[in-house]
Amino acid sequence: MLDVCLLGTSGMLPLPNRWLTSLMTRYNGSSLLVDCGEGTQIAIKEKGWSFNPIDVILFTHYHADHISGLPGLLLTIGNSDRKTPVTLIGPKGLIKIVNALRIIAPELPYELQFIELSENSHHFEINGYHIDAFRVMHTVPCYGYSISIPRIGKFDVNKARELNIPQVFWNKLQHGGEVVIEDKVFTSDMVVGAQRKGIKVTYCTDSRPVNAISLNAADSDLFICEGMYGENDKECKAKENRHMTFEEAAKLAREANVKELWLTHFSPSLIRPADYIDNIKTIFSNVCVGADGKSVILHFEE
Repeated sequence: MLDVCLLGTSGMLPLPNRWLTSLMTRYNGSSLLVDCGEGTQIAIKEKGWSFNPIDVILFTHYHADHISGLPGLLLTIGNSDRKTPVTLIGPKGLIKIVNALRIIAPELPYELQFIELSENSHHFEINGYHIDAFRVMHTVPCYGYSISIPRIGKFDVNKARELNIPQVFWNKLQHGGEVVIEDKVFTSDMVVGAQRKGIKVTYCTDSRPVNAISLNAADSDLFICEGMYGENDKECKAKENRHMTFEEAAKLAREANVKELWLTHFSPSLIRPADYIDNIKTIFSNVCVGADGKSVILHFEE
């Protein structure tokens, strides 16, 4: 299962009860953070989740509302007795920007490892997370992320017994290995079925609608997308500032055939985003307005 929590849903400016942009996931004892706007630490504390297991921090881009909370967070992770490295991933320039921010957080008891993005797409596998980064369209280099948890095929116990494979080797075969018993080679495909459907979450903020978003979000269990503007007359402003409207996000969700859409990254002027949600349900019905602390546990399908 995968825990998912929207920590902050505001764009540009934090508001009472609406911190700046951040998302956190938890899987198999490893936490992952996407963006770290102002108020991220408070949101994590309010959620009751721990700082110590944060192994990966992904950055969509380097506008202040997406990274301003980082120095304090790094210090808090250090105060949690963290000793193992934390991996930071983001567009080119990440090392320079983080080192500049660390002027106010110079001493950390753990190592920072950096991965800078420069191509249109990248794939990483870290602590069971399969992460796909894809370039989107904003005023500065910006990436969206798909976070997947794959699921291996079902192990066929009866087949393993028919082949007289001792039980001590079953786990190795189930996880893709091969074993040799009395000069006979047994491979995973002999006792494991086809890969089953995993879990997929796609996260995208600060972009105009582009094909890369719907392609990478395809068949996601949860699609979290910016909805900077809910009003019908804000499309020109969205184009000018390289953001999206509720309607544009809903169209992407429909194109990508996702199960559920959460809107986030609201303009400070959008005080009651829920007032505009009914306007787009004819485009994509399973949509809801994100809120700080909104969370879900995604399970593997049986």
